This record gives sequence, structure tokens and C-alpha cells, in this order.
Amino acid sequence: MQHNKTIYLVDEADKRCQQLATLLEFVGERPLLVAAGDLEQVFKRQQKLPFCIIAGTSVDAESLIKEHTTIPFLLTPEQHESILDCANALGQIPDGVSYSELTQMLHYCQEYHRQRPQHQLSNGQTLHQQDLMRNLVGHSQGIEEVRTLITQVASTNANVLILGESGTGKEVTARAIHDLSSRYEGPFVPVNCGAIPGDLLESELFGHEKGAFTGAISTRKGRFEMAEGGTLFLDEIGDMPMPMQVKLLRVLQERVFERVGGSKQIVADVRIVAATHRKLDTMIKHGQFREDLYYRLNVFPVEVPSLRERREDIPLLVRELLRRLATEQGIRLKFTESAIASLAEHNWPGNVRELANLIERMSITHPDGVIDVHDLPVKYRHVDSPQFIPEYPEEIHERDALTAIFSDDEETLDNVLYPGEDKPGVMTQLPPEGVDLKSLLGELEVDLIRQALEQQDWIVARAAELLGMRRTTLVEKMRKYELKRN
Repeated sequence: MQHNKTIYLVDEADKRCQQLATLLEFVGERPLLVAAGDLEQVFKRQQKLPFCIIAGTSVDAESLIKEHTTIPFLLTPEQHESILDCANALGQIPDGVSYSELTQMLHYCQEYHRQRPQHQLSNGQTLHQQDLMRNLVGHSQGIEEVRTLITQVASTNANVLILGESGTGKEVTARAIHDLSSRYEGPFVPVNCGAIPGDLLESELFGHEKGAFTGAISTRKGRFEMAEGGTLFLDEIGDMPMPMQVKLLRVLQERVFERVGGSKQIVADVRIVAATHRKLDTMIKHGQFREDLYYRLNVFPVEVPSLRERREDIPLLVRELLRRLATEQGIRLKFTESAIASLAEHNWPGNVRELANLIERMSITHPDGVIDVHDLPVKYRHVDSPQFIPEYPEEIHERDALTAIFSDDEETLDNVLYPGEDKPGVMTQLPPEGVDLKSLLGELEVDLIRQALEQQDWIVARAAELLGMRRTTLVEKMRKYELKRN
């Protein structure tokens, strides 16, 4: 059930209520005197809930307040002050209330409706903001303000100018405005003004007649006609050439246009939502953007915050992007808390788009994996996190060496035993008298360790990296074989 602007004064016999009704009529409000016993019948007859209820002296206000939690209440002075503990009891109207006091209380009632978690839209749909604007992920103050502005402007036909850096989600915001508006069943037509050459932009927006210019072999509708009854989203409006700005201004003023090469006027029944990452006020000072067009577009500005201004939303954004990845591609990626903490420290010059690209990159390099700080590209590592390097039992190393020795693949043998270019002679055939395998492998291991140390000037960390083992393991083997620099 929707709310209307009627103010119910319950207890029609109360003289104070009758005086308040006169005062409310004087200030332009719509009061309705109602007997307490007739309130439910009035609700059914009106089919809309009131803007607020003023409870008179002899009314059981506490019961009404608790029964109708979606309606704000104002009380007369005789009502017990304990009732004011109820959330929807917004205050008491004193005797001899002034105009400023009354308007302040009506403002509280207005805010009670506006800031409720669930809103009733003008097209009759009851929808949660989270369901309709699911792409505007986050709980930060900046994104909450964007949601509020969208809800306020959606039901109107006012032109909207969306401001924000590249990648912040300006088109997502524009789509949310369209989805919440009375034009939601109409088309949403986006146009990137910066991606279309200036000499083609007029034809792209307004269409052209057959033969209007070389190559115009047939009549073509423009984006304004395609968006009939819906929303036209002019992205990167700051990149529009000056001659086109003049023509767009005329359409916004007169709501009619002609196709290129045509003379028939076509009514533009579209809502205009524009967006830019540029500072239009600065461009106006330098003569790069028309001031009159700016004020036509900037009827209702919405500024989308950058990702670095709402870092607390990054874990939620990562979770949502991972959910989409699993739904759309079947790839189930996970991030450790350290990795997410590291992402939260990044400055994100590319904003949400950069974050989405990073997660797609990780899904390619680590499909169905768990991402830690050291798995991220270097520029995203902002948190110190110990890197886990597994240490394997000696039996595994010996088994690999034996596999290589008795392998028919000479390349495998050379890569495992002698990763360098110079390969000394190796006994590849078992002699008839046999060998002491343990001693042979020990001598081979000592030789390889000594070579690695000498190649790296006896810097143990580099030699361990060359041998593919941990530094502590190499130190233990050097101690075991008594290897020291002469």
C-alpha cells in the first residue's frame, strides 16, 4: 500500500485537532479529521496510508503506534511522554505551535518515509533496493548516498548527470535509474560519445535519410528513435564536439529533432542520462564545453565515488565478482584474508573495472585455486605475508634422480642431473659388476651442490634457488658434506 500526502487527525471531537486541521490547511497541507473507531475503514476507503497521523487526547495512541509501524505519528501534549520511545513516534505538537515548528515536524515525517529500507515506487512495484540495484555493491557511505539519489530521481523525468572516474560504474548507475523509473519497460540505449567520430555522431544520434550523404544507401533510425519511451544514456558527454553540443542542446530544449538530410520533425520521448569522467566546469572555463548545455544536463547530478574512497566495500565487491565468475563460467576462485587485505591497500586507478579485470586474470592463472598475497601481481602486494615453500622428504628427491638415471629420455636425465650446458660424462649403462648406488648419488649430489655454489660465488640463497631447494635445506647438506669455501 502506497502513502499519500494526507495527514490524519484522529479524534475528531478534540478541539485541538480541529484547530490543527485549520492550521494545516492554511499552510497548504491536506488534513482529514477521523474518529478513532473509523480509522481502519478510512484506510480501506482511501487505499493509501496517510503521510502521518496526529493522535488526539482521548486516543489510545500507544496501541495505534505499535500497530502501524510504517506510519509516523505526532502526538498532542496530553499523551504520555513514554510513548515517544516508539521509533515511529516522532514528537509532540505543543500548544500554540509555530509555523517553523510545524514544518520541522512534517520534515521528520517525510524523512521517516524516505529513508525506510524498502521503498514504494511510482509505477506500483514494491522492490527492495538491493534486488533492483544489485550491481551497486557496498555498504560505504558514498555508495549509500548514490542509492538514495537514484531512488529520489528515478520516478521523475529530470535529466541526470553522472560524474565519476573511469571504471567507477557510471553505466551501472544509469541502468539502475532506468530500472527504477516508470520507463523500465522501455529500451535502455547507451551511446559512447567519445568512441564515435564527430562527423558520424549526428547520424548516430538522430539517424539519416536515404541519400543524405555518400554511403547513406537507406534510411536509418538514430539512437534517439531507438530509445523511444525509454532512456538514452550519453556516456562520456565531455568528449562530444562543440557543433554537436549545439544540436543536442536544441533537442533538450524543444524535445524534437530531424534526421540528417530530412525535414520532418520527430518528437523525442526519451529520458536523458549523461555521464563523464571529465571536469565539465573546468572545460567551460576553457571554452571546451557549452555552459548552457551543462546546466540542461546537470539538473540532478549523481557523483559515483572512486574505489579508493570506499575501500571497505572491496571485500563485498570481491565476493560478488567471484559469485558471478562461478555462475557464468563455473570457475570457483577463493581469496585468503591476507590477499583481500592487500587489495584493500591498493589505490585502484582503474576502480571497479580494474578489480574485475584482476579477478578474471587470477581465474586464468589459478583456475579453481586459492589466491594468497604472493599469487597476486607484484603491484597488488601491499601486505607482508610469509610465502609457503614446501619442503619434501629426501626420498622424493632420490626417487626423481633414480627415475632420470634409468630413463630412456636423455633430455630428462640431463635436465635433472645437469641443468647447465656443460654435461660431464655420465655412466648410463649399469656395469656387470654393479655399482654402489647410494655412494654414486651422494657423489653426484655433492658435485652438483659445489657447482651451484661456485656459479653463484658461494651465495647460499642463490645456489639454493638454482638447485630448486630451500636455503635451510642447502645449509644442512653443506654441513653434512662439510662443504666450505676455500
